[in-house]
Amino acid sequence: MKKIMVVDNEPDIVDLTRTVLEIGGYNVVPIYSGEECLRKLEKEKVDLVLLDIMMPGMSGWDVFNRIKKKNSDIKVAFMSVLEISDKRKQFLLDEGLAGYIMKPFDKDTLLERVDNILKE
Repeated sequence: MKKIMVVDNEPDIVDLTRTVLEIGGYNVVPIYSGEECLRKLEKEKVDLVLLDIMMPGMSGWDVFNRIKKKNSDIKVAFMSVLEISDKRKQFLLDEGLAGYIMKPFDKDTLLERVDNILKE
């Protein structure tokens, strides 16, 4: 069973995402801050990190950069309400981002995007 870390400072988003992913057959690690994410990754191997961009303290951008510096094998995808330009998205993909999921999302879209990211 693939393990996915869901990182968002909004507990409702984490709970909703976790429920959808567990229905889809994934094991989910709920995380509520960038700092907690980095600490947990020191001890636990995951197949994918779903990461909110806008969080207090350490932003998703910072967390992504730190993950990629330490372990470029970990797949990271952003989940965000922020629209980013195609140029910025392409830059992030070139830097190792595995995907970009716009919030709000529906159950089927989330599962389809996660399935595709994990197949790549």
